[in-house]
Amino acid sequence: MARWLPRSADLTRFCQKLNRVKTLEDDMMETSFNRCLSTIDLTLLGIGGMVGSGLYVLTGTVAKEIAGPAVIVSFIIAGFASLLAALCYAEFGARVPKTGSAYMFTYVSVGEIWAFLIGWNVLLEYMIGGAAVARAWSGYLDSIFNHKIKNFTETHVGTWQVPFLAHYPDFLAAAILLVVTAFISFGAKVSSWLNHVFSAISMGVILFILIMGFVLAQPKNWSAQEGGFAPYGLSGIMAGTATCFYAFVGFDVIAASSEEARNPQRAVPRAIAFSLGLATGAYILVSVVLTLMVPWHTLDPDSALADAFYRRGYAWAGFLVAAGSICAMNTVLLSNLFSLPRIVYAMAEDGLFFQVFSQVHPRTQVPVIGIVVFGLLMALLALVFDLEALVQFLSIGTLLAYTFVAASIIVLRFQQQKVDAPAPAAGGRPSPEPHEGPSAGELKEYESFSDKLQLVDRDKSKEHREPGQLKAAFEPYLEFLSDFYPGEVVTVAVVTLMVSAICLCSILVFGNTHLHLPTWSYSLLLVLFSLGFLLSLLLIWAHEQQRSTQTFQIPLVPLSPALSIVLNIYLMLKLSYMTWLRFAVWLLLGLLVYFGYGIWHSKENLREPRPQRVSARYVVFPSGSLEERVQAVQPSSQPAAGLPDTDTEDCKR
Repeated sequence: MARWLPRSADLTRFCQKLNRVKTLEDDMMETSFNRCLSTIDLTLLGIGGMVGSGLYVLTGTVAKEIAGPAVIVSFIIAGFASLLAALCYAEFGARVPKTGSAYMFTYVSVGEIWAFLIGWNVLLEYMIGGAAVARAWSGYLDSIFNHKIKNFTETHVGTWQVPFLAHYPDFLAAAILLVVTAFISFGAKVSSWLNHVFSAISMGVILFILIMGFVLAQPKNWSAQEGGFAPYGLSGIMAGTATCFYAFVGFDVIAASSEEARNPQRAVPRAIAFSLGLATGAYILVSVVLTLMVPWHTLDPDSALADAFYRRGYAWAGFLVAAGSICAMNTVLLSNLFSLPRIVYAMAEDGLFFQVFSQVHPRTQVPVIGIVVFGLLMALLALVFDLEALVQFLSIGTLLAYTFVAASIIVLRFQQQKVDAPAPAAGGRPSPEPHEGPSAGELKEYESFSDKLQLVDRDKSKEHREPGQLKAAFEPYLEFLSDFYPGEVVTVAVVTLMVSAICLCSILVFGNTHLHLPTWSYSLLLVLFSLGFLLSLLLIWAHEQQRSTQTFQIPLVPLSPALSIVLNIYLMLKLSYMTWLRFAVWLLLGLLVYFGYGIWHSKENLREPRPQRVSARYVVFPSGSLEERVQAVQPSSQPAAGLPDTDTEDCKR
């Protein structure tokens, strides 16, 4: 039986395969895409992804059913929480200007399998999100024509009474997705121009809503007679925050487009900041005028803005609101179909997904195959499936991506920057390094047959400390941590921090409701897991991090990403158990794809060194006379035929 069990060395190699990170090219600006997007283009893409139907529907729903006029506070808190995640994306987008968004950021810092699972979830998130917005677009347009389109379809095509399928096929939703797919296929510039048009109309309508809304505002609608400003109290405000948080999830389209930005180091952080600031301001101001125009408890959750203008005697304004809503939903569809094929392209380019999706059209410089295939899949979802039960699935994929990106920021900030030696020419020797030789006291080691160069210097008395090493001030107290490799303790501390955050949020969410913990144990567990979280945070902070670079860096690391991690985990645990069940099923499907295809075709797998039968090692001592000591090393199993077991010779050069 024992011989069938895997050896520890095999298990170690397998775990290393799962956690290998992506090797970045020396010139990260080189790309097969067209770098044509400016800061304004990226900003409008971000606004289009965030200011969609939520502005016209979500504000009224949260105000009436969850928070009252205090929906304003909910949007402020949600905007700040989104800012923590957005800053993490901004730093990564500037440092790694490659398409792929959260997938790419996780791959370069955490590991391959985690990156694949993030990308796998983001794929479904974009497909369901785009299909759901298309159905909302269809329903909104149909309502303008008194549901004539729906009635015609039900009469001449028929209805279905099948679980998970829609009540009737929505041809209009599928058609708009096919039209958007066609426009996206023409290239990034065409997509950006189309987004400009719809965004300009949408922002013009929002400006009209604000001006007319403040003219028609009645402060008495916030008075105690109407229920007050916060009728549902603090719990209502926080519940509204959890719902409003999902209004800001579209900013990652900017990070996904960084490989098509002209100057991503400057454009990506600015675009994320501008778009998030404008979107937050729009949501807050529209919530103010909406709850001041009419009493909050009389709002129509389905069409709050149009209904508010109608009740104030401006029925014609409802048509402008409807036009703005349709244009806003168009920008969301563009954002979804713009980002999705690029994430698929990044996964296929790395070998983790089917290679056919890594092809870029030579003329339009976009992944046309990915755009067409996933555009058709999205149209099929919108045509026949009932998406109401799947919409909550969007939340868990987004929050999981935010969590891993925040953790990746901490890991990357405390890692030593990797510098790869240039690849040797075919059949030749490795090219010499351009920098000067080793200084006195350093040891330089060459492995000729594996073409590797390694500088060895274990001197810890140097003033300059590398990222991931313990700070000098803490060394007398934490001397036992000095023996670990730079960044190793930080990685363990990040894992501990995430485990502590999961336990802490679980107690907060389920302690009094599902677990029915007594007060003393509830308080004790909160204190213990809070201490674990804080100690992990302090342990990370006790290590050196990378010096400031020319690109944008999120402030207050590791505090800012840690707060983002806690918030994201808390919101994930607030989701229903059915959402988690569907999430688990989708993860299992993803693991089948990864272990059946991705792990074998990964480009990092091809970069791994193959075992050599013989290797020669040259050790160059920095003394006056240069000596080489060559020793043939045999494989661990059997000596190769015709080769001596040992062969040592000294020579002068």
